[in-house]
Amino acid sequence: MNRTKASIPVLALALVGVGTFVAVRAQAPDSGPGPAKVLASKAIDLTYALDKDSVYWPTDESFQWERTSWGPAAKGYWYASAKFSASEHGGTHLDSPIHFGEGQATADQIPLTKLIGPAVVVDVQKACARDRDYQLRTEDLEAWERSHGRIPEGAIVVMRSGWGRFWPNQKAYLGSDKPGDTANLHFPGVSRGAAEWLVAHRKVSGVGVDTASLDPGPSRDFMAHRVLNGAGIYGLENVANLDQVPEAGATLIALPMKIKGGSGGPTRIIAILP
Repeated sequence: MNRTKASIPVLALALVGVGTFVAVRAQAPDSGPGPAKVLASKAIDLTYALDKDSVYWPTDESFQWERTSWGPAAKGYWYASAKFSASEHGGTHLDSPIHFGEGQATADQIPLTKLIGPAVVVDVQKACARDRDYQLRTEDLEAWERSHGRIPEGAIVVMRSGWGRFWPNQKAYLGSDKPGDTANLHFPGVSRGAAEWLVAHRKVSGVGVDTASLDPGPSRDFMAHRVLNGAGIYGLENVANLDQVPEAGATLIALPMKIKGGSGGPTRIIAILP
């Protein structure tokens, strides 16, 4: 059985996103793991919890959460409620194609079929340990294919740099912990060449990173964003726990908050292991 296929049948509605329910139609037995196999397999949460320490872009508003009611109501029953605010692009989140692609899909327009796909985890931890500003190269993608076969259509390609070990230390994770400082950022990302290769030669749905941006920290032209989003490919940033996901064989589900017209939003990402 090819375990890189995107179909994940489930028995009922499953709560897997940020306020999102999704139902996936059952498929033929050989088209993907059946319900029993999905329930028996291990699901890994690839999402950081949002709180006051969540990493946001230095110029963006960070996550704010405030209790509005928290305790016994007038009639004696317990009642808890709160409010929150934040920029779209912080914590574990999705970059809609419109983020850097004029006329492309907004957060609410991305088809569910593109939010579920085979996980292609490209491990570049050794290179990133040597170079904080390392850029995922076409050669890294080709090396993955030599080991695991062609990147499947509809895949979600994710760079594993090992940067999760720094979360949520902003100085270590971003290179600077000064509000508004974008001149001293240092972290790995995706090269323009790798982005162009994926667009030209593979039909992927999304590209993710375990760092703060698809582009490396020092980038000023954001070419990875521009190339990928311009081709209708969404981005996933600040992906957590990639050390628990194999390079091939897992299935990713990434469900963003469904903000009408949104350029992105907080996203719950899970991996279903083979």
